[in-house]
Amino acid sequence: MQQHTATFRFHGGLNDFLPKGRRGSAILYIYNGTPAIKDSIEALGVPHPEVDVILVNGKPVSFSYLLKENDAVEVYPVEEGRSWPVGYTMEERNPPPHRFVLDVHLGTLAKSMRMLGLDTYYQTDLTDAAIARIAAAEERVVLTRDIGLLKQKSITWGYWLRSQLAEEQLEEVIRRYSLQPSFRPFARCLACNVPVQQVRKEEVLEQLPPKTRVYFEEFYRCSSCSRVYWKGSHYEHMQKFVARISRT
Repeated sequence: MQQHTATFRFHGGLNDFLPKGRRGSAILYIYNGTPAIKDSIEALGVPHPEVDVILVNGKPVSFSYLLKENDAVEVYPVEEGRSWPVGYTMEERNPPPHRFVLDVHLGTLAKSMRMLGLDTYYQTDLTDAAIARIAAAEERVVLTRDIGLLKQKSITWGYWLRSQLAEEQLEEVIRRYSLQPSFRPFARCLACNVPVQQVRKEEVLEQLPPKTRVYFEEFYRCSSCSRVYWKGSHYEHMQKFVARISRT
């Protein structure tokens, strides 16, 4: 079968997925047949959910574009502060929802996101296949440290976390998806993601520690797991945490 060539250049954070010798430079890509440009991008190491703009010979194309001999391809991520003409970006045509599903290694991040009131699906026993199904069925953004997971075809939106530290990961996600307007601090159960409801003290009295019964009057309960929340000593720490993250 006759071989063909094209050149690819990746910009910004997409270079995180490339070997050091290929970052920021033109890559000669040798291929057979007429592959979709999405498959070619992933063959070079970049998962498709990280891509926002593809230019071929200076013109915008979609993931379904079929690669042609001598194409010059420029691939861009979402870049804060950069504007494109109408119709250029993937996210303009299909903006990501502010709902998330996290892989099994991101429990601390999941709790922090729920603390901010963000709809965050997380379970400790989810397989990659289950995460992909949930993301597709419920229209959720996949957050992960697993590049291979983001390459699954059924995943539309996703982000590979660069940091391994939970607070830095949270800041990454907030910046990437401009989440500040979606903050609803303390509105969700930290254990199961369900919105909490305010309840009368009498309804939860038996679940309260002795001192809590004496000193607190305002309570919230999860309708799913029945966990009870109140503005105890932890509340001030949570407020400071939310204020710090909100300034990100």
